Amino acid sequence: MTNGKMKITAVIPAGGSGRRMQSGEAKQYLLLQGIPLLVHSLRTFQESPVIGDIVLVVPAADVDRIQSEIVDAFAITKIRQVVAGGKERQDSVRNGLAVLTADCAIVIIHDAARPFVSTALIEKAANGAMQEGAVAVGVRVRDTVKQCEGEGRVIATLDREQIWMAQTPQAFRRATIVAAHQKAQEDNFYGTDDAVLVERMGTPVRMIEGIPDNIKITTAEDLAWAEHRLSTRK
Repeated sequence: MTNGKMKITAVIPAGGSGRRMQSGEAKQYLLLQGIPLLVHSLRTFQESPVIGDIVLVVPAADVDRIQSEIVDAFAITKIRQVVAGGKERQDSVRNGLAVLTADCAIVIIHDAARPFVSTALIEKAANGAMQEGAVAVGVRVRDTVKQCEGEGRVIATLDREQIWMAQTPQAFRRATIVAAHQKAQEDNFYGTDDAVLVERMGTPVRMIEGIPDNIKITTAEDLAWAEHRLSTRK
């Protein structure tokens, strides 16, 4: 499916090791309400009317297992390809971009470990990318933010009116994000998200309002919170 005449592809990196979970299982297989964490995000993208197809990027050793235990078992039919990832998240996203179809116009990149993404948020990001070229979902900072030196000595209090906490999805025109990743690879530059790669090209990135629940599950405490949050939604 396309949005108007523009095909939209989701690239979803799912390479978390689960080290901070103190679990022997990779993060994407950990259960949330009895369903693998990864499936929660994938189902939302599957249900989104603006998503044409999905490229799922996973550790090389897990490609076959993900295909059988996740893609096939949960009938995520929009997944066109399961791709082997790289050493870092950025390498994995670049591998996903490498297999985009020729007719893809917009790319939405989303962390698999953010299970509370909504179809409304996906559509908001897609529309933003079509209008602006590059957008990142995020939430405004509510607390006072201190900039500190290495030992915790405060050197500045930042203006929180200008500070956002970036999340995913992040959405881009295909040519924009592909060029940004190519430039980063040439420069051996690694960023903490995809938007920063576009920023360093001099291309404006617009922040769009996300939802506080759209957290990245990285610790056992996050997983427990997510279990509780899902139980209260029922």
